[in-house]
Amino acid sequence: MKDDIQDTKNYLQEISEQLYIYISQVSPSGLDWIIHIIVKLALLCALFLLADFIFKFAINSVFRLFHNEEKFPVLKSIYQSKITNSVAHFAALTIVGGIQSSIFPEGALPKTTIFIIRSVNLGLVLILAGMLYRSLAAFRNYFAIKQDFYKIMALNAISETVKILGIFIFSVVGLCVVFGIKGTTIVGSLGAITAVLVLVFRDTILGFVTGIHVATSKNMKVGDWISIPKYSIEGNITEISLLTTKITNFDKTVSTIPTYDFLTTEIKNMQVMSESNTRRIKKSIYFNINSFKFLTDEDIERLKEINLISDYLEQKNIEIKNENASLEHKDKVVNGRQLTNIGVFRYYAQKYIEHDPDIDKKGTRMVRQLDITPQGLPLEVYCFANDSKWERFEQIQADIFDHLLVASKEFDLQVMQISVKV
Repeated sequence: MKDDIQDTKNYLQEISEQLYIYISQVSPSGLDWIIHIIVKLALLCALFLLADFIFKFAINSVFRLFHNEEKFPVLKSIYQSKITNSVAHFAALTIVGGIQSSIFPEGALPKTTIFIIRSVNLGLVLILAGMLYRSLAAFRNYFAIKQDFYKIMALNAISETVKILGIFIFSVVGLCVVFGIKGTTIVGSLGAITAVLVLVFRDTILGFVTGIHVATSKNMKVGDWISIPKYSIEGNITEISLLTTKITNFDKTVSTIPTYDFLTTEIKNMQVMSESNTRRIKKSIYFNINSFKFLTDEDIERLKEINLISDYLEQKNIEIKNENASLEHKDKVVNGRQLTNIGVFRYYAQKYIEHDPDIDKKGTRMVRQLDITPQGLPLEVYCFANDSKWERFEQIQADIFDHLLVASKEFDLQVMQISVKV
């Protein structure tokens, strides 16, 4: 066996020497080394393509057997990202680089041996770089199969950083290979340019940190409905990259903000509201304080005709009269408890939203007074509409306040508005 291998090497060396003599004879003076390189590269490329085809066929044939992504998600993601092709390229080029010294001995073509060796090494570096990038794609495919969108978003940020660092590192390694420079020489000089790199890649580093933070906290992902008051933006996230995040607004415009703003800017994620198909109503009506009054017996009898509060008024009226019966100066209206028009209206508004079929019964339903302002007393309605779609939500909210604004007149309440003198 060893004798056969040695005979083959001797045969190849004889052919190489004859080829060297022939090329030297037919080549123009001074250009023979170029012809030698072209011939060498052509022969090695032919061997590489042949070996690469064999390896790709064998490896991909094995991976095709594991086509079921539910049973073999890892193998499926590796195959989809074409890492197998990179492995085949690397194996084929390694073999070609190993046998090139046997096909073209140094004694036969000494001027081009170093060039060929460095070309093969550079090819291996480029293949490794491609394998790294395809590995990132494999992770993304795996998380896509698992439908883990938070990890996909984190991987997007990480992959951008890895790509940038990878380009830098592989460029340094490639220069070392091409020019025969020692890696320690270039690495030793990196300390001097570290500050410059940090300054240049500031947004990249911040985006990387933000991507990790968002993924681990699971605050938001692509597709989420968010609101950013700082920029008056409200819409759905369409893309989160290392440097920028794109948001499609509800007015069909697209906004782009720096990704690192997620760490420093107030962002409201309303996706949970959308998924639960509910949306909060939090809106106030301002009433003129001068229109507030105690209700008389006539007022109470008149308001008893309102179905939502008739039982309430009957019960409260009896309760208050019984409590006030033993008071001195009970005829004085400020003595003891009394019903007020603003209080009864607040109860009416509460019952109204509780009986509204468009209001979510499981959510908070509340009508409350806020702090008095120069514009009057705010009466706030706080509840949740049972439809989160924008158009329907606005209709539900408008219907409630249309009714309450007009109904307030029945209670002799005056809604505050700016009066314009003509």
